[in-house]
Amino acid sequence: MSTPRAIRQVFHAIEQSEGVGARVRRSIGTPKLRNFSPFLMLDHFTSSPGAGFPDHPHRGQETISYVLQGAIDHEDFAGNAGTIEAGDLQFMTAGRGIMHAEMPRNNADGTPNIGMQLWVDLPEKLKLCEPRYRDLRAKEIPQIEVDDGKVTIKIISGQSHGTDSVQELAYTPVWIFDVTIKPGGKVTQELPGGWNAFAYTLSGTALFGTTGKDQQTVEKFHNVVFEQKGDAVTVEVDPSAEEESRFILVAGLPLDQKVVQYGPFVLNSQEQVYQAMLDYQSHSNGFERAAGWRSEIGKSMVH
Repeated sequence: MSTPRAIRQVFHAIEQSEGVGARVRRSIGTPKLRNFSPFLMLDHFTSSPGAGFPDHPHRGQETISYVLQGAIDHEDFAGNAGTIEAGDLQFMTAGRGIMHAEMPRNNADGTPNIGMQLWVDLPEKLKLCEPRYRDLRAKEIPQIEVDDGKVTIKIISGQSHGTDSVQELAYTPVWIFDVTIKPGGKVTQELPGGWNAFAYTLSGTALFGTTGKDQQTVEKFHNVVFEQKGDAVTVEVDPSAEEESRFILVAGLPLDQKVVQYGPFVLNSQEQVYQAMLDYQSHSNGFERAAGWRSEIGKSMVH
């Protein structure tokens, strides 16, 4: 029998500016929740045409990008380029160094591009691994229904109700689920014991936790952080609710290591961060291809 996880904290993700003209709701990587290992940052972003994230470097982490609406173009200094569209994800391992651009598509109907980006720490022994990308298309993601069709779960990574995700896509073990619950629906999702876990609410209102004093009503754009103790999370939507609720549920293996971060460089000591900055500025030790490189998609903010 599963043991329910208690809720540690719930807080609203405040919208702020990021990149060039983009708006983000950051709920991990703020004073309210920092270095929630292995998670470094969580952004819920909205990018209209003319906004985006032009050429910038990374070292020492993985990023997981999930497009909820529209499409995002990607290009890096190694010659990789492509597009992820609504329902698609991209798993990027920065490793020893990458420089890239992420720019929103100019949608014909003028709607903004909306998505999530999660930064995940890399184990110390993999901080300087070779960069890599894995795209996961919407059609590849297993989708199941439980509670007589009142709950839909997209299994991006991990296992839910006996169904496994397509493959392991990140070096650091992470489970990710996109869950939608109709009014009157209820779901209990098991999670690995000892892993850190949270849920980010995208729409509607849901009741997190078991019945009684441990249950909390949570509206959209909130982060629900769970205690490590326990191995299951229960969420339901009141039968009288006017709309369904959608949230992203994420769990990851904590890493027993120090985190020293300066912007896009995430290492284990100040000396390593200084070295990353020097390597980037001198185009060495992983950043050789950054010399003189400029992305095509970043040259014009609207395309």
